[in-house]
Amino acid sequence: MKKFLQLFLMLFISITTYSQTLEPDLHNAAKWLLINRNVYQQNENDRKIININETPGNGLVILRNYEFSNGTIEFDVKGKDVLQQSFVGIAFHVIDETHFDAIYFRPFNFKSKEDTRRSHSVQYISMPDYDWEKLRTQFPGKYENYVSPEPDPNDWFHAKVVVKSSHVAVYVNDTPDPVLESDKLNNNTNGKIALWVGNNSGGSFANLKITPETNSGNTGK
Repeated sequence: MKKFLQLFLMLFISITTYSQTLEPDLHNAAKWLLINRNVYQQNENDRKIININETPGNGLVILRNYEFSNGTIEFDVKGKDVLQQSFVGIAFHVIDETHFDAIYFRPFNFKSKEDTRRSHSVQYISMPDYDWEKLRTQFPGKYENYVSPEPDPNDWFHAKVVVKSSHVAVYVNDTPDPVLESDKLNNNTNGKIALWVGNNSGGSFANLKITPETNSGNTGK
């Protein structure tokens, strides 16, 4: 009886810790705020895709009317194998276009023959105080890492970002272990979610899923 109660309690906790998964419609323009980018939609097999154009500067495609605190963000993403022209990822705890945290990938580094470049495949940043350059200079190797096994840099891959209090973990495809773990570099605990692309970069996104913790203050407005 005691074991049954323990199992029931564990099941109850696992069910109530997370609320219903949100799958925003990438083809509903009213749901998205565009910052320094244009987008166009397409369908590819079972994917509803949003494509973000290339232009100088960073770009954000912000999900309107939703506040995220803790939970899991999953998405499919595709960049390209062109040096310094493919930076693709997700921003969270977005306050405005200059204040946010982000996890992003450099697909052109995934299969590089240079070990140093491969070690720069996935990156955490906290803007505006901690961009990649400052983090690489002051904390080399702490906020970026390899992605292994390496995805095809010209093809789709799946990313999962888990935000829990001040901790962030990143998973790619079916890896059981995170490819990057980091403590957050600011005290922001809430904000919006955005698709993110870097300077002179575009990208394609699909299957965005957000699973918030029920007790973390995530809200749809």
